[in-house]
Amino acid sequence: MSLSVLMLLEAEFPAMGGAERQVETLCNALLDDGQQVMVLVPRINRALPAGADMQGRIPVWRINYPPIRRMGTLVLLVRLVWLLWRWRGRYDAIHVHIAHNMGAVACIVGRLLDKPVVVKFSGWWEQERGCLRPKRSLGSVAALWMLHQASAVQAISRRIAADLVRVGFRAERVHWLPNGVPMARFECIERNDVGNLPPTVVFVGRLVPEKGLDTLLEAWAQADRPAGWRLRLVGGGDRGSELAASAARLGIASSVDFPGPSTTVDLELARADVGVLPSRFEGLSNTLLEYMAAALPVIATRISGSEDFVAPGRNGWLCEVDDVDALAAALSEAMALPASMRRTMGTLACVDVMAKASMPAVVAQLLPLYRGVAA
Repeated sequence: MSLSVLMLLEAEFPAMGGAERQVETLCNALLDDGQQVMVLVPRINRALPAGADMQGRIPVWRINYPPIRRMGTLVLLVRLVWLLWRWRGRYDAIHVHIAHNMGAVACIVGRLLDKPVVVKFSGWWEQERGCLRPKRSLGSVAALWMLHQASAVQAISRRIAADLVRVGFRAERVHWLPNGVPMARFECIERNDVGNLPPTVVFVGRLVPEKGLDTLLEAWAQADRPAGWRLRLVGGGDRGSELAASAARLGIASSVDFPGPSTTVDLELARADVGVLPSRFEGLSNTLLEYMAAALPVIATRISGSEDFVAPGRNGWLCEVDDVDALAAALSEAMALPASMRRTMGTLACVDVMAKASMPAVVAQLLPLYRGVAA
């Protein structure tokens, strides 16, 4: 029997952020599987209509509220409670995609209505700005208590799962369940045993401090680079000009490309030979999953999410955050390998991500949680 799942996202939708993209990807996968979905969000962008709307084939409902601090939040939450109660016959489960105020309220309403509520913890936001930050306000403490009432908790990395158990979530309700990646998007990429010309190391993401790109440029300058290799930093952000200046200062500008943001990431990955993710903090990077789905060996820092997927010697390399020497050594080793060996590592990366994070694998693990089996 098909399920009707209410996706609760305390953010703008549609949008290009990781959480928003993941909701859209998951909704489409569930629709393909014969399930029903609706995305419920606050009306943050006033150019978008309040109430019912469609994003492609995904039904969306935006809750209108006054843009007034505190009062607006209160109105939003009251209207959320009313909708969850009024629609109680329309949905079977709630999936909370950002563990914050709306998700906390949904956990209490779901408990009262005997509806399964799955709360997803992605790491960075909750630990730096939300209910898991070290210095919590009274409101954050209350929200955390309410979130404990969820029937199941989705942690997108093993490190986050352990953190949640440490702050009191029941271990049997915490499930390591990564974000899903649409594998079909990358199936058309074919790699040969001689690699690309020019051979390329690629980074895809925002050009912002937490991505560790200053460390990457220093490591690129220090690495043993065979002739012709290029570093390609694909993305937009507030540090683009600063990073370009750093590349010039380090004497590597001629081998570093800044093409800007791309709407054809699959093509960027097809022309690359190695993916690099030098982030200082992630929950689980969608980019990491896309590198692996595109059959790229990956150089990543040993952080949440990456350490779950990158297996040194099998599908990539891991190094400590901001360790220029270690990152330079990993880059040197990756570039020195025969192209055929990099291709083998990339194939294993694709196999590993398919087993753990392909959309069919993720949906198969979510459906029991939506039915309340884990509770």
